[in-house]
Amino acid sequence: MARDLAIDLGTANTLVYARGEGIVLNEPSVIALNSRSGEVLAMGHEAWQMIGRTPSYIVAVRPLRKGAITDFEVTQRMIRLLLQRVGVSRLNRPRVVICVPSAITAVERRAVTEAARRAGAADARLIEQPVAAAIGAELPINEPI
Repeated sequence: MARDLAIDLGTANTLVYARGEGIVLNEPSVIALNSRSGEVLAMGHEAWQMIGRTPSYIVAVRPLRKGAITDFEVTQRMIRLLLQRVGVSRLNRPRVVICVPSAITAVERRAVTEAARRAGAADARLIEQPVAAAIGAELPINEPI
């Protein structure tokens, strides 16, 4: 049976939570790219350790800054890599909820959900960060203020 996953795309770290298992992945939100070929060389801790130790054509990219997604292509690649790392495959297709900044546009929303589906998610939904924080704090979000 496929497990349900939640992804928090953070500026510093990205977390993947699996229902019934807790946090299964906690990686720095950074990807190492070959700027000549566009190839992803590493993600997370591996990419972090490469900073300052590689040739100039290998660059570290942080696709999120100040709570906003600044590079959607790299963010899409990061989502694919995150799902691969937690074992998503054609046979194990989880439902995924992705926490995104509230200022995200409709085009960006579609890009993020499509990236998750292409990476193997059976279904991908988005939740805005303030709503996710309120739910996590057990605030009564369905009640009027």
